[in-house]
Amino acid sequence: MKLKIETRNAIYIGGTCAFAYLAVYIMRNILSAVSPQMLEQNVLTEGALGTLSSAFFIVYAVGQLINGFIGDRIKAHYMVCGGLVFAAVAGVFFAIFPESVPTATFTYGLSGFFLSMVFGPMTKIVAENVSLLYVERCSACHAFTSLFGSPAAGLIAMVLPWRASLYVTAVVLLAVGVICFVFFSLFEKRGIIAYNRYTPTEKQGGGIGILFRHQIIKFTVVSILTGVVRTAVVFWLPTYLSQYLGFSAEISALLFTVTTLLISASSFLTVIVYERLGRNRDCTLLLSFAASAICFILLYFVKQPVLNITLITLAILFANCAASVLWTIYCPGLRETGLVSGATGFLDFVSYMAASVASTLFANAVSDIGWNGLILVWFALMALGLVISLPIKRKAKA
Repeated sequence: MKLKIETRNAIYIGGTCAFAYLAVYIMRNILSAVSPQMLEQNVLTEGALGTLSSAFFIVYAVGQLINGFIGDRIKAHYMVCGGLVFAAVAGVFFAIFPESVPTATFTYGLSGFFLSMVFGPMTKIVAENVSLLYVERCSACHAFTSLFGSPAAGLIAMVLPWRASLYVTAVVLLAVGVICFVFFSLFEKRGIIAYNRYTPTEKQGGGIGILFRHQIIKFTVVSILTGVVRTAVVFWLPTYLSQYLGFSAEISALLFTVTTLLISASSFLTVIVYERLGRNRDCTLLLSFAASAICFILLYFVKQPVLNITLITLAILFANCAASVLWTIYCPGLRETGLVSGATGFLDFVSYMAASVASTLFANAVSDIGWNGLILVWFALMALGLVISLPIKRKAKA
């Protein structure tokens, strides 16, 4: 009976959070989806779109850091629902004044800050209110659901003009925010959700000291390394397919869609491997980095297009498995510290900042060291992850 109730609660909480996270990713992708229309109608230039995109992700990254720590002090469902509603309002203002680049940059960047209110607090809700048996599965569902944000945004842009697409997206965010607030409030009344169930039990050293004892430094490095691959390498994948392997732009786009769909299985693969390894987090992380490093080094030697595409897809897939250890296992596993939201926000911040820097460096590296040299850089990153993942035995005190 207890297991049945825990399963039901996991479905309720996990489903509501996945619904909210899908809305976040629709908003995150809508500008990309409508940009061809905006360029064609001379609403914005390529440079202006680049400015908007950069501003959004920088503000989003900083917002993860700030809102993550706020989420440990304010009821998480206020953060999640408030972030969606405020992002919708910012989206409306962006749709009204897109021609003014300063105004558009401010409003679109503001939407990024509000969207950053969702992930850390949402992870906290799941970690503190879902049975340990289902925490990783719920987190894996969030990661998987987010991947539908891009095709959903594309569908909106396909059937509506750009301004109407922006308005519809804002309405979707507003509606999801209100619906989630109603559900979370109902869950509170029924006792399905409670807040501050876990507070730090280790007094010495305060919150930072507790996180140090939970290997926050190690997983900060993991966040940086996997952030580079899952964001920056994936961003450059279509260019790699066209320049290095010689595919046309159309075929590269098709291959990119197929590979990213395959990569989306990483979160579920991680949970399966983790449970098969007896819920051993370190072994799962070690195996993920090792597999990714092997695929990247083989990629350097294998030039045959089909095999090359297979290897780079597997390399990114396994790197994403390492990232999934971080987001679906490590962060929710911090619930006993009472600092799930803050730690998640901080790790997401360093992940995005690393990806931002790496993407710029990769652009210059292609001309300086070529794609072969860049493949070795990717291999080195995963090899470093492998070293970081090695378990360190602590000496017993005499």
